[in-house]
Amino acid sequence: MSIEARLKELNITLPPVPGPAGNYVHAKRVGNLLYLSGKGPGAGVKGKLGQGMSIEEGYKHARATGLVLIAVMKQALDGDLDRVTDIVKVLGMVNAVPEFGDQPKVINGCSDLFVEVFGDKGRHARSAVGMGSLPNGIPVEIEVIVAVR
Repeated sequence: MSIEARLKELNITLPPVPGPAGNYVHAKRVGNLLYLSGKGPGAGVKGKLGQGMSIEEGYKHARATGLVLIAVMKQALDGDLDRVTDIVKVLGMVNAVPEFGDQPKVINGCSDLFVEVFGDKGRHARSAVGMGSLPNGIPVEIEVIVAVR
């Protein structure tokens, strides 16, 4: 089954890719690796885990961020997500109070999405870390390294 068919089966619509928020590109290909810049859950989403935002809300924002990252993959691969051979590495950053320790549960929102969409190719190495703040107050920022053909 193609990735596009899988997205339809899961009733997933990818969001539009926003313009860069600075002097960078969304994706950079080096050999068979595609490096994706850090992305957040979308315009206007703000919050800090452990300070008014629940793990479940953070999970949903990480999933939304994963959708943005898949949209970036699609754009970088000329619309062909079947060129993804593996999601190699995910770095998930969680905007959280110092006492918050459930960063992995939050970033599972993105990791679970990648496995749903890409199957075993979506399983990846990962770091989930806490940050004192993130750009524009977003609750999560995630960057990804993808192997492609």
